[in-house]
Amino acid sequence: MLTKSNIRYCLDEIGELFPNAHCELVHENPFELTIAVLLSAQCTDALVNKVTKKLFQKYKTPEDYLEVPLEELENDIRSIGLFRNKAKHIRNLCQRLIEYYGGVIPSDHSELTTLPGVGRKTANVVVSVAFGEPAIAVDTHVERVAKRLGICRWKDSVTEVEKTLMRKIPKEEWSITHHRLIFFGRYHCKAQSPKCDVCPLLSLCREGKKRMRGKLNEQS
Repeated sequence: MLTKSNIRYCLDEIGELFPNAHCELVHENPFELTIAVLLSAQCTDALVNKVTKKLFQKYKTPEDYLEVPLEELENDIRSIGLFRNKAKHIRNLCQRLIEYYGGVIPSDHSELTTLPGVGRKTANVVVSVAFGEPAIAVDTHVERVAKRLGICRWKDSVTEVEKTLMRKIPKEEWSITHHRLIFFGRYHCKAQSPKCDVCPLLSLCREGKKRMRGKLNEQS
């Protein structure tokens, strides 16, 4: 496990690599962001943006999603994985928004998680990006980077990873660190082909050292 000073070094280096990391889901308001994050489960942001470009032109309010047959909404998001379940979640979410929140996305984390299809990760993204509240959303990239670097343990659950990151990272840096870890995992420390040979964190990364030793053994 990395020491506090090592974690600080990692965060600073990642910040140098990706100083302008941000949410890449295109949206204009908290409602659109919530829908986009819901759609992004097990799907790339690039594909979600391609779908929502037309989706958000057609559907502006929660009422809009409820005025069409379920099959029509399914067809509108068909290119996204799990589109049938996601279409149901969107309609149920919109119904609850209308019934309990006047059609407006709540800014409270606990209230967000009562919305159909909105788990802890989605709520963290919404409160952070839409409402400016400190939060660390642990997606596949954040989890992978945290475990490869040794900030967390390999056996840690997603919830345990989040708690560890919240404990080890200053609260005022939670949101920007979340985005930077995503960029680092998406564009540098990739799942299949991490750029270990040019990584500034190689000296501290247990996974990177293991991979580099493997490459040397293959070449010898």
